Amino acid sequence: MKNGNLIRRCRCTRPKTAKEYGASCPKLKSSRRHGTWTASQELDPAQDGRRRRFRRGGFDTSAKAQEELDKVRALMAIPEEDDAWGKTQISDLLENCVRDKDPIPDYDETRRRFKTGQSLNSKVTVAEWLDTWLAGRKRLRRGGATRYECDIRVHLKPHLGHLRLDKLRVHHIDSMFDAINERNIEIQEQNTQRRVVRDDLKATPNKGAENRARRHWLRAQLDALPPFRRITGLNTQPHIRDTLRAALNVAIAQQVMPAFNPAAHVELLPGTKPKALIWSDERIARWKETGEKPSPVMVWTPEQTATFLDFVEQDRLYVLWRLIAFRGTRRGEGCGVRWEDHSAKARSLAIATQLVQDGWEVHEGAPKTDSGLRLIALDEETNQDLLAHKARQQREQEAWGDGWQDTSRIFTQEDGSLLHPGKVSDLFERLVDAAGLPPIRLHDLRHVAATLMLAAGVDIKVVSETLGHSDSRITRDIYQSVLDDLARDAAEKVVQLVPHTRRPLAAVKDGEPTAPSRRPGMRPPRKRDEAKEEYSA
Repeated sequence: MKNGNLIRRCRCTRPKTAKEYGASCPKLKSSRRHGTWTASQELDPAQDGRRRRFRRGGFDTSAKAQEELDKVRALMAIPEEDDAWGKTQISDLLENCVRDKDPIPDYDETRRRFKTGQSLNSKVTVAEWLDTWLAGRKRLRRGGATRYECDIRVHLKPHLGHLRLDKLRVHHIDSMFDAINERNIEIQEQNTQRRVVRDDLKATPNKGAENRARRHWLRAQLDALPPFRRITGLNTQPHIRDTLRAALNVAIAQQVMPAFNPAAHVELLPGTKPKALIWSDERIARWKETGEKPSPVMVWTPEQTATFLDFVEQDRLYVLWRLIAFRGTRRGEGCGVRWEDHSAKARSLAIATQLVQDGWEVHEGAPKTDSGLRLIALDEETNQDLLAHKARQQREQEAWGDGWQDTSRIFTQEDGSLLHPGKVSDLFERLVDAAGLPPIRLHDLRHVAATLMLAAGVDIKVVSETLGHSDSRITRDIYQSVLDDLARDAAEKVVQLVPHTRRPLAAVKDGEPTAPSRRPGMRPPRKRDEAKEEYSA
């Protein structure tokens, strides 16, 4: 390392040429307070061989300039003598400080970053780190990566991306969620306005010049309004926070930021998870009156399930509906199950793959969780139905000939191609409507399977394993209302075990004395005054 030097200069100009004297001004020799001091240090050459120098002036005294020069030389001494790449990195850092007019970086922090192999640039923004973190997630499933990317692109980058990573604080994240909630209110108001105009347009007839003019005006109003949009609900916001918290945890582990995760200390408004409710007669009547479902998650009764299965008995995908209704497979698992996963002799079906819908594209992937890899038992009737379905599929293959697509799936389209999960859901909704049953989603048919198993007295641990839940507490939380109904039935059965008869209540006239009870009882407590009189006597 070459020695640096201190230079005393001023900005006085020569009378004739108007050029600055620089270090040769006569006043610098006669006055100690004249001019300013500049610290200068030659840096290591750049990668292209270019010479460069650290120079910073404006210091009032030589002591301050020497202090700045000592900081520069201390940073340049961090790499070993034979570490050419390390010296280049430190020189790059100092060159950037001069260019951006930033203060000299802290020695201890720079040394820590250098020793741990981190970037010496402490100005990493939240957006830059989120991109780095997401690119480093190698084990993410496609759906998980899409969800993380959406959280980062839609919410985290627009609100927090410009902030320095090491300067991120709790109040920054609080402000982001406050802005999201305010945006939700705006979206709801605009959706309401658009819905009112749309309904008015539908109610306006086409006949008549006045009506046509009004419809033209209403269409112009619709074009001027924003399209219908979804809000970022209270149940979605925790996932956004968890995405940020996971990214910051990795930053802390890699010592890119201080050991404090502000996302872990953000308090959100409480959201409510939908509970599974059974379509009772009262709820059906209310739904027919208002058109609104009591809960996003609704479950059929055993009788309603039987009505649906009887209605779709001749459908090509009858076995798929039956499998979901009785064994609770997920939509993608049912669409992706293969013939090699079915054992007719053991009456079992292995869930080892699924068809995942990403947007409208479909790709094959592993089950949702590790516990989703499971072996489910089949009843004899479902097992025989699968064999009959296989024979039917073989006849379809013969009919299609060379046009048949061999995908080895149990459930396919007529030509053997893969089922699209979105089209399967659409078909299910149309079948439910045609059957005249109260509406449920295809995923709710999986909830029906859980309800039937719980009603049949199957242990909740077995139910959880059949559904592929990672923990039985998830099953208990989702089907708590169903468990409450079963608990009330159990209470009634316990009482019915005891042959107890109650005497009917008889009316007693006013003033008529009642017969004293002969049952033994506890002695009633006496008043304090009576006890004192007895003691004094």
